[in-house]
Amino acid sequence: MVQNKFRRLFLLLVFACFGTVYGQDRFAIHYKYKPTQAFSLEEPENFLSGDALLRRDREKILVDSTDLPVSYQYAEEIEQRVKRVIYHSNWLNASIVMMDQAVADEISSLPFVDTVLLVARGGIPQMETGKKSVGAEKNAATRQKQSQAYEFQNDILGIPQMHAEGFAGKDMKIAVFDAGFLHADKISGMQHLFNENRILATRDFVMPFSEDVFRTDTHGTGSLSLLAAFAPNQMVAGAYEANYILCITEDVRSEFRIEEYNWVKAAEFADSLGVDIINSSLGYYDFDDVDMDYSKEDLDGKTAVISIGAGMAAQKGILVVTSNGNEGNLSWRTITAPADAEGVLAVGAVTINLERAGFSSVGPTADGRIKPELVAFGTGVTLWRSENGPSTSSGTSFSAPQIAALAAGLWQANPTLTSTEIKDFLLKSGHISDEPNMDLGFGIPNYSRAQHGIIQSEGVEVAQEKALIYPNPMDGNTLFIRYGTGPSCSLRLISPGGKLLHQWQLARSDQKEPFEINLAGLSPGMYVVELQVNSDAEVVKLLKR
Repeated sequence: MVQNKFRRLFLLLVFACFGTVYGQDRFAIHYKYKPTQAFSLEEPENFLSGDALLRRDREKILVDSTDLPVSYQYAEEIEQRVKRVIYHSNWLNASIVMMDQAVADEISSLPFVDTVLLVARGGIPQMETGKKSVGAEKNAATRQKQSQAYEFQNDILGIPQMHAEGFAGKDMKIAVFDAGFLHADKISGMQHLFNENRILATRDFVMPFSEDVFRTDTHGTGSLSLLAAFAPNQMVAGAYEANYILCITEDVRSEFRIEEYNWVKAAEFADSLGVDIINSSLGYYDFDDVDMDYSKEDLDGKTAVISIGAGMAAQKGILVVTSNGNEGNLSWRTITAPADAEGVLAVGAVTINLERAGFSSVGPTADGRIKPELVAFGTGVTLWRSENGPSTSSGTSFSAPQIAALAAGLWQANPTLTSTEIKDFLLKSGHISDEPNMDLGFGIPNYSRAQHGIIQSEGVEVAQEKALIYPNPMDGNTLFIRYGTGPSCSLRLISPGGKLLHQWQLARSDQKEPFEINLAGLSPGMYVVELQVNSDAEVVKLLKR
């Protein structure tokens, strides 16, 4: 996240002054080895939960040394030397501790220690209950003007059809990593999560001895609402039937690399609960301590700690969905970590005209990979951050959870697929998947297109029960329609105001091929397409660009 340079200078002076008085900072101790006598890879049930093992079995992934706990011998010796052990990270084979520089120098010389890194100035933050903006969204929230304003963001992803087919993420486990979930437990549109016990776990890794996450900030509240809200006529999100794990990893009071370690620790926690999807609306490259800053060359998926952790999560069969970054119109311009990680879905933002939002970061990664992979609506997104009702805000932070919700419903519909397969079908469903670029990646994914791709890949001949029109959005003049199994179909084109503009009777000679119509001269805008075969009818929205 972008930090004000004057604020950074002030904080560095404060930390310097306090450092001489208290002398306690936070460090990461990385170990060279992971010896263990208590655990064996042949008996993973002794250190991994049943749910975590079930996911590995589904994904056909073997348990490896990264799953083993940090050595008990190392942990015991370190604990005797430092002020406080905050937590251990199995994946990174590291301990996060509080100590002064003198102790850090001593520990760095121990034979089993690889590196000791300063990750944050000062000790563990004190509890705060107030609200402070995390600053990831670009426009201030404004009160929603239309009760159905959320429909556009859902429509372009095919969420209504996904729901119509009965898929809203039921039994899927989604972890949300953010800065806080203030008001989430009081918002009417999310009460079903609490009434139905679908908040499986909460954990604050900024203050790692607390499970209270309904405080500090509403940024995570907005992200959660885009996944889970259910309040007809106010806001309906894509995965309102899923189960959730809520984690605070971002410290809104400062920006240090410890937040990356918090993210990895949260991923380990979510993994232990058998999570399917991680949504992370966070990004890093610029810190309060300039020595911690990343360069663009570092964004190769193998350098930033958070990117390493996100890549590991993907390798363990978790679908990681992350915001691409909001630096598109700043000097940095490109992505932020962990969007550079291999195997994750980095999500950018588009406007109502389906063009890249100016703030949405562009690719590629330092090693030339396409980023973002996908995009969703990100300017004036309808979300829920206060008890008063939905509002609007902008940023790739609020594009990412929409894609995560789509993935949850698609996965529920196809539970035998692996995370990699779900990711690949989402990419193929992007509206520019044939010609991806560094602004929009593979484009806007869509449930119907993804599901159609899955059915085709299985070689199954099925009747087309739901209408599928494409390309949608439409840039050219030709529209294709898959609807019904007969030789003819009637089509009515209706304005958003309900006026009948034109109607046609379509015919085809090959019933395996789609209907085709030329709409040359159609002005850009949103239209309603009504299709009818005998007594069956379908209504689909069409966006002409």
